[in-house]
Amino acid sequence: MDVREVGLSAKGGTIRASVVRGSSESSPIVALLGGLAGDDASSRAVSQALDAFDKQPQARRRYTLIGIAAANPDRSQLVFPPIGVAYRDNSESHALWRWLGIHSPDLVLIAGADDASLARALSEHQVAGIGRIPARVVTGTALLEAIPPTIAESEAHHEINGRLRRTPRQVAEQLARIYGQDFDQFTYIPGMALIGRMRLGQTADVERLAAPYINGTRNPLDRPNSLVLAGHLVMAELSERTGNPAYLAALRKAADLGFTESGALNESMPFHDDMSDSLFMATAILARAGKLTGDKRYFDMAAQHIAFMQKLVFRPDGLYRHSPLTDAAWGRGNAFPALGLALTLQAFPQDHPGFAGILRTFQQHMTMLARFQDADGLWREVIDHPGAYAELSATAMIGTSMLTGIRYGWLDAKAYQPRVDAAWRAVLTRTGSDGILLDVCESTNKQRTLDDYLRRAALIGRDPRGGAMALLFATDMAGLAK
Repeated sequence: MDVREVGLSAKGGTIRASVVRGSSESSPIVALLGGLAGDDASSRAVSQALDAFDKQPQARRRYTLIGIAAANPDRSQLVFPPIGVAYRDNSESHALWRWLGIHSPDLVLIAGADDASLARALSEHQVAGIGRIPARVVTGTALLEAIPPTIAESEAHHEINGRLRRTPRQVAEQLARIYGQDFDQFTYIPGMALIGRMRLGQTADVERLAAPYINGTRNPLDRPNSLVLAGHLVMAELSERTGNPAYLAALRKAADLGFTESGALNESMPFHDDMSDSLFMATAILARAGKLTGDKRYFDMAAQHIAFMQKLVFRPDGLYRHSPLTDAAWGRGNAFPALGLALTLQAFPQDHPGFAGILRTFQQHMTMLARFQDADGLWREVIDHPGAYAELSATAMIGTSMLTGIRYGWLDAKAYQPRVDAAWRAVLTRTGSDGILLDVCESTNKQRTLDDYLRRAALIGRDPRGGAMALLFATDMAGLAK
């Protein structure tokens, strides 16, 4: 019996599910829910049913059984479909709704009271934007006997199975039709999607979108910030692919912000705001500038900036705090350093004095991140906090980083490829063909408390940041990265 974390209750408790596997991967899925009115007799009935089913030989189990015995441990008021901001408002409702949607049972049986009409809502609505799930309330304690002999595939399960059949190339092409279609804001958010489109052979269209920043119509450094710095990765990619010196000149203008007027190294790159994001925003463009120009100073500045930032945000255990305001290991606040150092190391000369230390830090971080990947292949909104919601953009970024490490020989493939594959499966299930994504954390500045990070909004819908990172991961999985 596997135990999974569904989410956090309003008071911070962890809602858990237990999973007993059926005879095959294609077995139907049945979910039993109890305790919607608090831990009560229905909770015990679900636990007893799980124990009984777990004792059966696996070959005789005609379905996979999921049990959530204490679905509402705080006795909070539930509302389905959920309202308010996930997972800030109606925490339990959002957690149950989205977890059931993404795990797509074919049938849900609710033991005990269902005052919030969850069964009706599951049956009548698109659960988490995925599909409907047949559900009904059952009375008594003989829950397994209430499961019918024939279980039809639910609409939600059908959708998830369809998503899983897609190849990485197909997913990349689907996402590229939606994300990276403009460059009106010169930041990394559309920028990473544009890099994904170049990997798909769409460089000419990306050049068209980037033209205003090359022909003098627009200046990306008019209002510079960290996001703008990272947007220059597009210029690095265009320079390498086309050989046009105008792209390299644009990249150098941003990278040169690391130097004084006399050409000496600054203490750090500007606009870091004490946040771990800067290990992505500023370092990769320096390394690419060094590679494209052969100027060692860019590598020196990258190594110096990394060392400067790690004094602020690298925790002794190998994870990153998002900022010195709190030790919280925010999900994307760890994904940014992971991807930033992976991209930096790709372009860094191995004989540079800083290479070994950057590589060692990257490997240490990957080791710690591997410990916190959840059973579904995801990393959480707060990496090391049980019950924090599983977050899509961080998962795509960390998966890309690990795959890069494998490809360059920095990480052991036997240990890390299964983690990359699990992360890819998780991204597949949470990415619709229409670009709708599940549980992408909203834009996040540095927060003051752990709870601030735990309650950041989790978005369902089209999201340029999440879409860009999913597209980048898809092209990497398709073998399209240079």
